[in-house]
Amino acid sequence: MLNNIGISGLLIILMLALILFGPSKLPQLGRAFGDTLREFRTSTKEMVEDVEKSIETTERDKQS
Repeated sequence: MLNNIGISGLLIILMLALILFGPSKLPQLGRAFGDTLREFRTSTKEMVEDVEKSIETTERDKQS
């Protein structure tokens, strides 16, 4: 999704964020976005690991 934005698109987004939120709020927004993205990645990784374990368990049960 973000692969098609390009430099000009990022600059437009940054300018809009600066206008909407002001320079004092941008670091807080960036930090909150980073924390949210980190939590999403962690949750996704845990979910994938759980599914893989379930698949392995099911396959072992079928072979027994």
